[in-house]
Parts: sequence; C-alpha cells; structure tokens
Amino acid sequence: MKLKSIVTALMLGQLSLAGVSYSQLVNAQSSVESVKEEVKKGPNNGRMLQDGDFAIELAIFEDGMPPEFRVFASKGKTKLAAKDINLNVKLTRLGGVVDDINFFVENDYLRGDMEIYEPHSFQVTLTATYANKTHQWSYDNFEGRTEIKDDMANAMQIETEFVESQTFNETLTVFGKLKLAANAVRHITARFPGEVVKLHAELGQQVNAGTNLARLAKSGEFLAELRVPEQQVSNVSLGQQVLVDTKANTVAGIVKRIDPSVINGSVQVDVALVGPIPKEARPELSVDGIIEIANLSDVLFVKRPMFAKQNSNASVFSFDAIDNLANLTSVEFGKVSSTHIEIKQGLSAGDRIVVSDVSSWDGHQQITLN
Repeated sequence: MKLKSIVTALMLGQLSLAGVSYSQLVNAQSSVESVKEEVKKGPNNGRMLQDGDFAIELAIFEDGMPPEFRVFASKGKTKLAAKDINLNVKLTRLGGVVDDINFFVENDYLRGDMEIYEPHSFQVTLTATYANKTHQWSYDNFEGRTEIKDDMANAMQIETEFVESQTFNETLTVFGKLKLAANAVRHITARFPGEVVKLHAELGQQVNAGTNLARLAKSGEFLAELRVPEQQVSNVSLGQQVLVDTKANTVAGIVKRIDPSVINGSVQVDVALVGPIPKEARPELSVDGIIEIANLSDVLFVKRPMFAKQNSNASVFSFDAIDNLANLTSVEFGKVSSTHIEIKQGLSAGDRIVVSDVSSWDGHQQITLN
C-alpha cells in the first residue's frame, strides 16, 4: 500500500530566470526562496492533526487508482475504531469551488467518497466528531505556488484576458491569391481600356490572323482563389462571408464556387470580392482569407492562449478575483476564430486567465502576481 502525505505550501518568492534578458533589463535574474512548512507525519505517511490527545492522520492513497483520502484516528497511543469517528473534509479551490467529502468505514480506516483531482492545491477544512466532541482543523495545501512581482511580470510580458459570453464567430483562416474574374479577361481586341498583363508576341513579330497576341485585364474585377485543407472544406459552403486580406488592406467577399477536386491536399474556393477593390490589388497577389463558417450565440470565449488548440483539453492559470492567486485549471476548448477560442468547460464568464507563454512555470500549480 502506497500512501502520500498532502504537500504543504511551497512559496517561491520570485521565479528564477537565469540567462534571459529583457528590454530595459540586462541579464535579469531573480533569487528564489523556498519556504516549506514543517509537517508532522503519521505511521501511514499522512499529515498528523492533533487536538489535545485526539489525533487524525489524513493521507492520500493513489496506488494504481485515482487519488483519494484515507483517515486513521487515535487517542493518545490508542488506535480508535473507524466506526466511532464521524468525519468530513471540505477542499476550497480557486474561484470558491468546494469539494465536500464524506467518509465511510473500510477495514481499519475511513475512506473518502470522491477522487482528489488535480491540482492538489486548496484550503483544507477537516471536521471530526468522536465521543460527542467535535474537533476542527483548517490549513492551506498549495502545491507549487509561485509569486511574481510586478516588475518581473512586466518584464516577462505576462498577458491576461477575461472570459466573456456573447456571439462568437467561428472562422477558418486560409491562404490564396487574386485572379482576374472570367469576365475581365479578353483576347486582344482592345474593346475596353485596361492593363496588359501578358504578351504572347514580341514587337515586330509576324503572326497569322487570329493569333492570341496579348491578354488585357479590366481594372477592378478580381476574385480570390483560396486553398482550403481537404479536412476542413466540409465547413465551407456557398454564400459564406469572407474577409480577404491583401496585407495592406482588407476587402469583403462571398464564397461563389467550391472546386469538386482535391489537389495536393487542398481544395480551391473562389471568393467574389464585393467591397471596394484595394489599390494594391494585382493578378497573382498573395492574400489571406478568413471564412466565417459559423455564428454561435451565448458562447463563452476568450482571446486564444498561445498553446490552445481547437476541440482540445489543456490547463490554464485562472485568477481568483480576491487575492490575485492563479491556479492551474483544466479547460475544455471548442471552436476557434482567428483570434479567440470557445470555452466549453472549466471556466465561467468573468474568469481571468493567462494567455501568454507559461512554459517558464512548468511544474507549478499556482502563481501570485503582486
């Protein structure tokens, strides 16, 4: 049987960032102080809680199974029967979430009735009743807490965003180029003013009647040929709104045609430009396209964290509004737009999370910004 005691608070005064330089900082480096509270352990490697000669040993059992609490009681040097103890544990997590754990008798100990899920970072309140007398203990159990001062947070460019609930536009970002519209191409007859985009003959060259000599482009008539990955083209349909980006300006468009064939893993989608044509528009100009493929109402979303992927699960640092403490929180992400991502589970409207790079905090369960 393998038992692990609850780890006490680990306070890191500052996060050490050796060998890293920031603007206005030269080889910035901070000292790290670790303070670990002395915790008395019992014979089952659990945390000992005492009130006079009455004692409770609270341990986490996780040998080949999800973590759960097991409790052993004693009075003086005498081990007490589990059936004589009435016990409850409340774990208060970030955001005020409370895990209310009751216990039942198993063998010579009390066993908790729910899993102690990660992160193991919470405030613990244990209430035990024995011989008509109630005993209560409260303490903090914070794993991997990191405290980051304001100046260091600014140097690290930590960015946070609030979760919001409103209409969410799911979009698909693709790439392509501008092409002349079919009605903008004529074989050499010069029936309208335009720009010569291609010559098929040289000056002075003799040609036969009917030879294609040049191609003329009528100004202002373009379409965007976008390449959509074959796995995502099922989300695209005729009439969808598109924002075409020339890198200098943007212009609105509408999906007019979806090619039935797949070439090199992508499908061509033709977009008619419906807004004013940017002056930099030229045939073969590389462009980006953002296709609006869904419009969702009353959806939780947030600015897309650096590591977040569509329809995936990940952990984010979510802040407590009261004490500015951020806990590592499991989140289920859903659909994405060009800049935001849907929150399906794990966060609520108004929650504040870190969306910048958090790789420097690997191994930490909590951070505090001061």
